[in-house]
Amino acid sequence: MNRKKAAALRYDRGRDSAPRLVAKGRGYLAEKIIEIAKERGIPIQEDRELVEILSTLDLYREIPPELYRAVAEILAYIYRVSKKLNQV
Repeated sequence: MNRKKAAALRYDRGRDSAPRLVAKGRGYLAEKIIEIAKERGIPIQEDRELVEILSTLDLYREIPPELYRAVAEILAYIYRVSKKLNQV
């Protein structure tokens, strides 16, 4: 059975040296993570490979350097989307 998975990252430039994993789950929990993100206007980016890797990490830890590039690409996407939404 292929159950939906989700992970949520937080990055506070003033406080964190790297993004932190703040939520992860599959099935019902994954759906709740996505639902909360949508309700709060948080952009969602689908990347199944990255979610698989993130789901193996401990919560509230900074992501390891090996993931910086993949996460940076997602953050760049989110910043672009957010900037466009703010211009509308």
